[in-house]
Amino acid sequence: MGFKYQITDKEGLYFITITVVDWIDVFTRRELAEIVIESISYCQRHKGLILYAWCLMPSHLHLIVSATQNKNLSDIIRDFKKYTSKQIVSEISKINESREWMLNKFKFLGSINPKITLAKFWQDGYHPIFLETNAFLEQKLNYIHENPVESGLVNEPQYYNYSSAINYAGGVGLLEVFFLE
Repeated sequence: MGFKYQITDKEGLYFITITVVDWIDVFTRRELAEIVIESISYCQRHKGLILYAWCLMPSHLHLIVSATQNKNLSDIIRDFKKYTSKQIVSEISKINESREWMLNKFKFLGSINPKITLAKFWQDGYHPIFLETNAFLEQKLNYIHENPVESGLVNEPQYYNYSSAINYAGGVGLLEVFFLE
């Protein structure tokens, strides 16, 4: 399937949004959010992902990322989505999740797609936007960190645990980030 937005500059910085199908609020459960965080960390350590900013919202993930030399960002994101999809669906099956309809929805969406064997968790694509200018980069960085504030989850960006805003405020966040200047 072709997408309008693609990674064209293998050394460039990209703003990426990865969204749960139907914008379902899955990451209100700590166990499920931790799968995403651990997977990002794994991609940083073993796959060449360079993370500059991030924010995991209840239904989607924003990232500003690039890949180390000789690594393909598209491949990293593909592997991340495939792995986390399987792990999250499996974890939903194990935990005492009161929203059983979610699992049924993911399995149904997977059943109507011949490429999927179990369940469909993430929407297709990830909408990479090449960050060409410092002004555009700053706009996206602010957007990522202000997202939980705009959504009413916190009053100040640095108080949202699932974000790099704490790093940029001088604290230590859940993931290591390379600072944008």
